[in-house]
Amino acid sequence: MQWRAIFTLIRPEHWVKNLFLFIPAFFAARLLEPMVLSNALVGFLSFSFIASAVYIINDIVDAPQDRNHPDKKDRPIASGSLTAGTGVAIMLALGLMGFALAYWLGLPFLLIGLAYFGINIAYTFSLKHYAIIDVSLIGTGFLLRVYAGAEATDVAVSQWLTVLTFLIALILGLAKRRGEYLIASEDRSFRKALEGYNLAFLDQSMVVCATVSIVAYLMYCFSPEVTQRIGSDKIYFTSFFVIVGILRYLQLTLVFEKTESPVRALLYDRFLQVVLLGWIGSFAWLLYFRNML
Repeated sequence: MQWRAIFTLIRPEHWVKNLFLFIPAFFAARLLEPMVLSNALVGFLSFSFIASAVYIINDIVDAPQDRNHPDKKDRPIASGSLTAGTGVAIMLALGLMGFALAYWLGLPFLLIGLAYFGINIAYTFSLKHYAIIDVSLIGTGFLLRVYAGAEATDVAVSQWLTVLTFLIALILGLAKRRGEYLIASEDRSFRKALEGYNLAFLDQSMVVCATVSIVAYLMYCFSPEVTQRIGSDKIYFTSFFVIVGILRYLQLTLVFEKTESPVRALLYDRFLQVVLLGWIGSFAWLLYFRNML
């Protein structure tokens, strides 16, 4: 039972967010190079351990509020299945492992890891209480993952990738806040950040970010720089998966109200999984396999 509680505490299902570290190498058509892939994997583990350390700190700080939440009350610290002292010990162990791997990958990667940790600590203790700033920091966290992946694999990050990553992360953050707002509205227990939102604002903000994301992706697909680098003008076919995927996520958020946890939505929604695999597969074909035939 103790091991199960520890497993729940470190939230390995949330490590899926750190797959963003593979994005720079994937789009540079270098992910299959052994050294690039191994460095990306080490970077993934580093950020996963650091992220889990952050999650534990967040759970310790938020335990009093989590006990009144319908889902979060079952978290190990909030429920009492693990003590705060045990949580601190696990957090220190994970943090040391994460930063040791970051140091092995080089000083730039380590600095990005430290920035990610520092921003999330500031988010946990203060900045998550300020509307718009909170979701912006979520977007910044995803950007840091991408830049960490670029440093680990020695691949440059394009302006398109930067913009698209931030926009997609904003959509995820806004959807998460919408789910939290709905839960809080049932008993009028709004925390400070949620007081700066309402459903109309969250819905419209998501639609704006989704619209700009689609336009930006289409501009990316038709960019001469990108088509020349990839060697194909058929990239726009991948936009069908992007558009359908964004529409599905909006449906899950606005119609079915199932995106308080974006990770859970991705792990359990077959529609999203098929669309995501279609997008990855179509891009992999253009980048890696098209010229083999």
